[in-house]
Amino acid sequence: MGTKLIILLVVILGVLAIAQMMRIYELSSKITGKKENEISNRDNRFNAKLMLLFMFIFFGSFIYMMIHYGWVGRGVAASKHGKDIDWLLNLNLIIIISVFFLTNALLYIFAFRFVKKPGVPAYYLAHNNKLEMLWTVVPAMVLAVIIILGLKTWNEATGDAPAESIRVELFSKQFDWTARYSGKDNKLGKFDYKLTLDNNELALKTAATIDSAIRMMEEGPMGIKTLEAKLNDKKIIMVPEDRAKMEADLSRKERLIRLLYQMKEKHDPKDDAAAWDDFIQKDTLYLCKGKEYEFNFRSKDVIHSAFFPHFRAQMNTVPGLTTRFKFTPDVSTSEMREIKGDENFNYVLLCNKICGGAHYKMKMMIVVMEEDAYNDWFKGKMTKTFRDTYFPAVEPAQPAADAENAEGQTEQAQNAEA
Repeated sequence: MGTKLIILLVVILGVLAIAQMMRIYELSSKITGKKENEISNRDNRFNAKLMLLFMFIFFGSFIYMMIHYGWVGRGVAASKHGKDIDWLLNLNLIIIISVFFLTNALLYIFAFRFVKKPGVPAYYLAHNNKLEMLWTVVPAMVLAVIIILGLKTWNEATGDAPAESIRVELFSKQFDWTARYSGKDNKLGKFDYKLTLDNNELALKTAATIDSAIRMMEEGPMGIKTLEAKLNDKKIIMVPEDRAKMEADLSRKERLIRLLYQMKEKHDPKDDAAAWDDFIQKDTLYLCKGKEYEFNFRSKDVIHSAFFPHFRAQMNTVPGLTTRFKFTPDVSTSEMREIKGDENFNYVLLCNKICGGAHYKMKMMIVVMEEDAYNDWFKGKMTKTFRDTYFPAVEPAQPAADAENAEGQTEQAQNAEA
């Protein structure tokens, strides 16, 4: 407390001293008959030298900070396209720094070189077509190059991924991430938000999950039958506001149940296989070094933003819309720990969009593994698929090829009997 009081007193005394000095300057000007707008040649030349001195201090401090704190502070890019993005960012930074040094050097050197001299009037330049053309065309050409290179890099990151790319879905909600891997078939199962339940938080679409959603909608604790019973029970007394809310909830669920029955009629059980072998991963996202990944993003509630700082990748996750991008991690977690000299380093997935009060803790750890270790981890997950974890009693649908073979064998047996 005493230190803060001393600092406050020093600041107050400093302000008072500056005010008194300004007052003394005003009084001395009045005594000498000198106007405030009249500056001596000596003062002009002194200020010009100060401008030149400030330029060297300014540029020197800038260069020192770049040397001391690093070129950009982004660290090593851990993905293949991340190196291309770093190259583009470095190109932008070189252009910006070059312009920074050029314009500021001209500013301070001109202030020193063309200082006001007694008896020499200032030269007024009204217009110059060559200068106008120069500072219009050159920036336009530079911007065109940057935009073209940026679009090329962006298209490469968001373009169609090859068929062999590993498909992973990242599901965002306040305030965490959930990963869904595509399993052995490398196909992500279909989903529909109307199927969201405690045993199906990602709303995967299968015949069993549709039936489960219908049962919950009709017979659950707050299902249609329960609401109808409460509304029709004359022993239950409700205020008009509560009854209106319950009737509105019932009406909404009646519309939803009709959509669920339509979904059931149109659903093809052959699509179930793509969802049954998917597996859900929380807390940590495991990736294989050297393998290309296509990430699909969904959001349950508000707009989030999946930010992979070390892989130079970012994509907004939007409710009702699937977004995606691809990248190939090429530096494992153990290798990056050696590069950084930090045994506790881990890659991380962050939310880069202010999505609510706990936005700051919405993150997911990422581990990049060598191929052998990743394959062992992946095999271990094949016994923890979506079906194994949430619907173990459901028999997997027979694959289309097997079904056709079975039908062919049946027909052959029937012909033999005939």
